[in-house]
Amino acid sequence: MKTVDNYNFKNKKALIRVDFNVPLDEKYNITDDTRIRAAIPTIKKILQDGGSVVLMSHLGRPKEGPAEKYSLKHIVNHLGKLLGVQVKFADDCIGASAKTLSAELKPEEVLLLENLRFYKQEEKGEEAFAKKLSDLGNFYVNDAFGTAHRAHASTAVIAKFFPDAKCFGYVMSGELASIDKVMNNTAKPFTAIMGGAKVSDKILILEQLMKKADNIIIGGGMAFTFVKAMGGNIGKSLVEEDRIETSKKILNDAKALGVKIYIPVDAIAADTFSNNTNKKPCDIYSIPDGWMGLDIGEKSEKIFTDVIAHSKTILWNGPMGVFEMSSFEHGTKTVAEAVAAATAKGAYSLIGGGDSVTAINKYKLTDKVSYVSTGGGALLEYIESGTLPGVEAVEK
Repeated sequence: MKTVDNYNFKNKKALIRVDFNVPLDEKYNITDDTRIRAAIPTIKKILQDGGSVVLMSHLGRPKEGPAEKYSLKHIVNHLGKLLGVQVKFADDCIGASAKTLSAELKPEEVLLLENLRFYKQEEKGEEAFAKKLSDLGNFYVNDAFGTAHRAHASTAVIAKFFPDAKCFGYVMSGELASIDKVMNNTAKPFTAIMGGAKVSDKILILEQLMKKADNIIIGGGMAFTFVKAMGGNIGKSLVEEDRIETSKKILNDAKALGVKIYIPVDAIAADTFSNNTNKKPCDIYSIPDGWMGLDIGEKSEKIFTDVIAHSKTILWNGPMGVFEMSSFEHGTKTVAEAVAAATAKGAYSLIGGGDSVTAINKYKLTDKVSYVSTGGGALLEYIESGTLPGVEAVEK
């Protein structure tokens, strides 16, 4: 894998695809700068070599071209503070200002381009658009794992214009190395923890994980489709009726492969979907009519914690319940703490997927796990297919 460590960037102008798609409040303040911080080491390495940097990113999902709330100008000052340099800003990503500012860029200077998605050509993966972007630098670095699963102009198409001058940044290389460690160089036993709302979102990844994992823990809303598939009464819990047969097949396939699947045995049920509601613990196979499971129960927590404690490799994607509500966060918090405890004992833990990352951050356990992925969708697609458009483009 070629990374920025393989090159000296003295007098080079590195065009870096970063993922600065960060949340902003109504006053355009950054509320979580994790993705920006993640890119800083790559940028600094190039600047310290004596190179200059042109940064390109998207922000949000602008539908009708330029929009104030999606402008990357709101990130300039904060980025400058993190880097310790003044960041220049081009109010377009391919127009005259981008060309001029890029041409005038001196070694150790940084230029941030305006939102790539102000042009529909970015998401369409248009080659002419990619060519215009490529003219702004003489070396391409992809450090945006969160968008590597998209065949966009700046992630997959642009690399062809840098046949001998392209590599991965530290974010990308770290992500790829962590997935490789979990999927291909796995210390056993390997436990995958799958949560979230829908079985349909996780079918492909479950099929891949069954080839590798010793244990698969299933929680969150998706668990109730499995419970119903096994004949349980789930009240008015979330269920995908059209995935019941799929769930049965997953359970049968896992059994044939010798993979242990752990479904919750109890749940914390509520009579309405709200934090301040009536709630009670109950057997997950006999949730009363009119009640819905919103978290795993105490017995499930103990079973899951024990499995995690005896694991050497852990992949966690998806919460155990509606952890955004304090009344139903206990299961997710318990699992998060169990993953951290196993990591402290020597297990390798990869956390991926927006909600799992949010949970790890919420419980202040980010530094207690091995790796926190910056790209939920990209991580799942990489595990499902074994590669990504943005990865292939650089490796070609």
